[in-house]
Amino acid sequence: MGITDVFKTKQFKNDIERLTSENEYLNSLLTPEMKTAASINLEIQRLNSEKESVITAIEDSNKKLGKLEEKIASLDREIASKKDYVIFLDDEMLYQDFGLYTPVYDLMNSESYKDKLTVIREQQKAMLKNNSAAYFPKNFTYNNSLSQGKKLVADNVKQILRAFNNECEAIIDKVKFNNVESIRKRIIKSCDDLNKLNSKMQISITPAYLDLKLREMNLCYEYAMKKQEEKEDQKRIREEQREAQKLQREIEEARKSSEKEKSHYKNALHRIEIQLQSASGTERTILEEKYSEIKQQLASIEEELKQLDYREANQRAGYVYVISNIGSFGEDVYKIGMTRRLDPMDRIDELGDASVPFVFDVHAMIFSDDAPALESALHRAFDDKKVNMINTRREFFHATLEEIEEVVKKNFDKTVEFTKVPNAEQYRESQMLRRKLGVGELTRHEPADITECPLTSTPANSVSPVSKTPTLDPSKTYLKTKWGVYEMPKQYTIYLIKGSRPDLQLIAPL
Repeated sequence: MGITDVFKTKQFKNDIERLTSENEYLNSLLTPEMKTAASINLEIQRLNSEKESVITAIEDSNKKLGKLEEKIASLDREIASKKDYVIFLDDEMLYQDFGLYTPVYDLMNSESYKDKLTVIREQQKAMLKNNSAAYFPKNFTYNNSLSQGKKLVADNVKQILRAFNNECEAIIDKVKFNNVESIRKRIIKSCDDLNKLNSKMQISITPAYLDLKLREMNLCYEYAMKKQEEKEDQKRIREEQREAQKLQREIEEARKSSEKEKSHYKNALHRIEIQLQSASGTERTILEEKYSEIKQQLASIEEELKQLDYREANQRAGYVYVISNIGSFGEDVYKIGMTRRLDPMDRIDELGDASVPFVFDVHAMIFSDDAPALESALHRAFDDKKVNMINTRREFFHATLEEIEEVVKKNFDKTVEFTKVPNAEQYRESQMLRRKLGVGELTRHEPADITECPLTSTPANSVSPVSKTPTLDPSKTYLKTKWGVYEMPKQYTIYLIKGSRPDLQLIAPL
């Protein structure tokens, strides 16, 4: 450091001391109010600086938000465009949102649909043959050649129609009740896309040809429905024929047996008549009593034969039954059917075969001279309470026994005895065995909404278990699982998805 630098440093120190002294003097001159104002000004400057920083940050965020909104809008447009290509053909999809299909043609039988379908396809062939299936330019030139232009146009027309026909054939074959509308949209979308691809050459599929394809789709679906309906009708007719054959065999066997008994008793009467000619006293009294008894038995057999003749002659006589199976279908679900069998319980036993876990209980057995009419009246009365609203052969109804009894009284002029409480012997014994084993009862009723079952590891209303070996109340039922012991609710709900049960109370974990 030179002499000059030392001099400058000394001067700087003197200046600092002088300025510090002046600053202290000036501060001594400031009033408290002036000092407060100065402090406020400094704070204002700081806040203004912070405000600028916040404004800058907000502007940056707005720019980012704008970019995100643009991206969202772009994705929405992409999703909307791709939705047009979606067609649901999965057999396992849920059907809550599907509407009922309204028949367009509603023809009498499948043959009528088949004939109509043939006409539609012949119309398509005619349009392809006379070049009316597509619009196309008549005087298109290629390489300054009209003939080359016509050939190019013809090739493109053939290509667009072939592509359209192939796609329609592929998807129409898969049409069913849950995707009719999707198939229709797919056909229209395919037509529109092909028209756009060929717009530069002014080639497009005509609306008339598209309409024929849509009509073909409706016909194919209704044709399949009608065939299934006829199949069900044929099944019903075969079942009725089998029932009639069984009835005829029963009548023949019963008549054969009754005629045999009749002959036996007639022979016995003849022998007694011979014995009475020479009998007297006590012996005669015994023979007369036996004679009278046999006469009564003969009268009973004659009445049975008359009933058999009546049943054979009257094809509408039979039994209308009301049965239930609470173990299989739950409470307040009844089957209302009809049988012409001599012993109607034979039919009930057949219904309770291995296809259901428990046998049916009979609540009413009504003999009527016109059983089909009584059955139809009951079915009409509970038409809105069918368990299966589509297949009318499934004669199960969700109603109370009191409602059924009321309708029977209105349509039947004789007194009918109803059994109010079903025996349900095997079902009740199974429930008792469940309780004995400690697995809890399983009572069937309407399933709850699956959305009420959260996929959580612990039930929402579970309590903290006090012990892994709790004392169980013998008056209650419990459900033992690999997760723990749960107290059963009054009614057990069968859920459609896996997960915890919010309606079960956890007693102890395992």
